[in-house]
Amino acid sequence: QVQLAESGGGLVQPGGSLRLSCAASGFSVSRYGMNWYRQPPGKERELVASINRFDDGTNYADSVKGRFTMSRDIANNTVILQMDNLKPVDTAVYYCNLYLGSNAFWGQGTQVTVSS
Repeated sequence: QVQLAESGGGLVQPGGSLRLSCAASGFSVSRYGMNWYRQPPGKERELVASINRFDDGTNYADSVKGRFTMSRDIANNTVILQMDNLKPVDTAVYYCNLYLGSNAFWGQGTQVTVSS
């Protein structure tokens, strides 16, 4: 049974950093491409970062390029989103995501609030 569980969110001041984790069970994160999405208050969910299953290549939304880094922790079967130089516009609920065939799997989300 595929399960995803995000953690690491919280309140941070502008310019600060947070490290989000997505613990996976029921599959190996080393074998699949995975994604981080976010949903700002009152807005639609948007893709933030992706990592492919072939060579760990990553892609980022223009709004986070140079500030966010996505990676895998194979030993802990976890994907990571390191977020640096956070801005108030980064405030959102962040979700880990896996597409498996025609199915989409999501975690429960973790709240990130960037405010002074």
